[in-house]
Amino acid sequence: MSDKTQESTRDQQVVDKAKDFWSKYSRPLMVASTVIILGAAGYFGYKYLVQEPNEKKSVEAMFKAEDYYRMDSLNLALNGDGVNSGFLKVIDKYGGTKAGNLAHFYAGDIYLKLGDYSNAVKHLEDFGTSSKMIQARAYKLTADAYAGLNKNEDALKSYKKAAYHFEEDNVNSPDYLFLAAYYAQKVMNNNKEAIDLFKDLKQKYPQSQQGFEADKYLAQLGVYTVK
Repeated sequence: MSDKTQESTRDQQVVDKAKDFWSKYSRPLMVASTVIILGAAGYFGYKYLVQEPNEKKSVEAMFKAEDYYRMDSLNLALNGDGVNSGFLKVIDKYGGTKAGNLAHFYAGDIYLKLGDYSNAVKHLEDFGTSSKMIQARAYKLTADAYAGLNKNEDALKSYKKAAYHFEEDNVNSPDYLFLAAYYAQKVMNNNKEAIDLFKDLKQKYPQSQQGFEADKYLAQLGVYTVK
């Protein structure tokens, strides 16, 4: 058999194998391709036709509620005025959006101010953000709410989370750490925990007002020298 004939035979074998493969797997391959295409279409359709419009609508819906919040009109900010949505409506309607997430923060803070500590905890724990400063603030407010419920262990834990979440914040973190130490000493009578926290406060933020204040409380606890 000539080389040309052998080459032709090999080519035919390749074609026959390809045909055999396609006859066996054409249906599942077409189904898989269709699923991928539909999945991609669904994702982009959701993103551009649902998600992005909802993000825009949620921000618009939040505008008046934020305005009421700044004016300290807490009930109107929370529940709306009959025409404009409050934070609770934004959460209900646009819960999966960034504005809906932020509405949890506002709602939690408002419930805390109104003395409804259970709802404050619920909304603040539903909130989450990549902004370390705002997240630390949310932890602090959560601690205040737990304190209002006399859930002391949870309160202390949240004060500590607030203090250590964004230690580079030399303005707020010393305050949160002081609150944690003070709560441990004065509310929980946990002197060991209080001493550790006051010491940490002095070491991390020695030039802060809270750092200077820590000396007085450490002295009350019998500690006069911090190493």
